Amino acid sequence: MPELIHAGPIVTTRGQTTPSQALDPERFLADGFALRHQLAAYLQITPETLEQRLPASCSDLAALHPGAVDFDPQRASAFYEETVGTAHLLELAAWHLGSAGYIADTLRLQASKASGQVLDFGGGIGSHALAAASLPEVERIWFVDLNPHNRAFVAQRAQAFGLSERLKVCRDLDDPALPKRFDTVICLDVLEHLPDPAAQLNEFAARMNPRAIALMNWYFFKGHEGEYPFHFDEPALVESFFETLQSRFLEVFHPLLITTRAYGLRP
Repeated sequence: MPELIHAGPIVTTRGQTTPSQALDPERFLADGFALRHQLAAYLQITPETLEQRLPASCSDLAALHPGAVDFDPQRASAFYEETVGTAHLLELAAWHLGSAGYIADTLRLQASKASGQVLDFGGGIGSHALAAASLPEVERIWFVDLNPHNRAFVAQRAQAFGLSERLKVCRDLDDPALPKRFDTVICLDVLEHLPDPAAQLNEFAARMNPRAIALMNWYFFKGHEGEYPFHFDEPALVESFFETLQSRFLEVFHPLLITTRAYGLRP
């Protein structure tokens, strides 16, 4: 069975532990932070089998969904926690590897804004959490994800990179280990999966320090041919989301040409 690649930790001049190989955008572009090797090891499959499964991962995940007509929005959490299993890991891996340039730019944005106590909400396969944990400005990254396979995989990845002390894994925001307030919130490719994204914005605002920064994006669209049945796109839901976004947050300019935006709290 393949083994996870391990990169022993080093101690910086500020006394903080970071991986011996920097988890920066250039490293991500090179190998996705050893993503292929580590995912094959976690799934206990060969690298060849992984390469065969990645191209169909999005359609495989969509096939697990009952469809827009029969789907109860209140079951959205159960879908990601119980139904998708490891299929979500494969779909996320295919997205990150196939859109590496875009992901690298989101990592550049994160590196310019993240500091202190960082929340990675719906962190998936952990690309952003791992990169944040290696930043000297970050005290601790809190990776929150409903999927137990995502949590287990990211915990293993953090251990392999010597970042277990700086990256903590939680199921949800009710975990008592989480800090009351965060200095940075990361929420990427998540809001469109929530039955009430406006409520999630309000929860973020309530958990952010006054000068905190939130990095967010969204894609409220099921696709031209329904290829994203797990996205919500009802007009009333989207309108409520943007009304809440505009009333609670102010956008902070950044120069990167990506869909991810930076926000501070309105005074």
